[in-house]
Amino acid sequence: MSGIFEALPGIDVPVGSISKGLAQMWEGNASEGKPSPGGENAKAIQVNFVLHLGLNTDSADAVTQFDTAVRFSRRYPCRVVVLCPRKSDDGPTDMRAKVYGECTVGKTKDDTRCCEFVMLSYPRAVRANLEHQVSICLSTDIPLYYWAHRFSDTAKLADYKYLLTSAKRVLIDSATAPAGAFDFHWPKPENVRDLAYARLLPVRQGIGQFLSRYPAKAIAENLKSVELGHGAEVAAEARVLLAWVNDRLASCGAPKGIGTLAAPATAKPRSFSLKFAYTDGKVFSWEADLASGQSTFDADFGSGKTSMPASVALLQPENALSEAMFF
Repeated sequence: MSGIFEALPGIDVPVGSISKGLAQMWEGNASEGKPSPGGENAKAIQVNFVLHLGLNTDSADAVTQFDTAVRFSRRYPCRVVVLCPRKSDDGPTDMRAKVYGECTVGKTKDDTRCCEFVMLSYPRAVRANLEHQVSICLSTDIPLYYWAHRFSDTAKLADYKYLLTSAKRVLIDSATAPAGAFDFHWPKPENVRDLAYARLLPVRQGIGQFLSRYPAKAIAENLKSVELGHGAEVAAEARVLLAWVNDRLASCGAPKGIGTLAAPATAKPRSFSLKFAYTDGKVFSWEADLASGQSTFDADFGSGKTSMPASVALLQPENALSEAMFF
């Protein structure tokens, strides 16, 4: 975990003077002629967002997720608290903090959006006081969203009850979460969202829109098997996509859990292959390659064969965040 806090941008401030540090940062920006939230056209903070970097996060990954949060905040002005636990308690036992902020101006002078970041580095010894410090950093009377990223053990999330119970949404990513993450005893399981499911939105929409032209009975009747193949780099997305396919097919009248995963493909690491097999000669298949952005549908549900090329992509990380948070 060494270096995560240091890798993130910002100005070092005393933990007890975070508000003062933010105010001085914005005053400095304003004096340099940069956009700042003090301007009459700046939009107010709309979202509290806690990004919790787990012990499996390295410096490069931390910067990547930080940049994602910044891009998200350009659309939804927010106060972001980034939690950086220290892997070892050897060394300083105090909490450290730094602040970062930026404002972006849109197409008109009335569209200035600002974000504020507070980074907190802490040893495990002070976890009991961490949530109190987080609550001080957050803006009042606006919703809280909590993203737990790359935790080494989901059970360790039990130490952060305030965040798990206060957050309107708790975000995890099944592509990077530890095994059994969804079996964890979440205080409010209805608020938990999977970022892998969120970024699959365009894929789900594409498959759903193609199949919606056919009657549900034609899709489900005499369906013998469903197989979803996938490349090695999209194994988590494939598991999520299969669960969605099984759910949608069951709503059409097919047997529950009819779909299975095939072994990962070796040729195209970011590819999918979905095939329905029927006892009456009907046909449906979908081949997609995220690397090229191309997919192909082939189908014949008794009304003639149809082949259709289509683009395919996952949501960008910042858009997946908004999808998981708000929808």
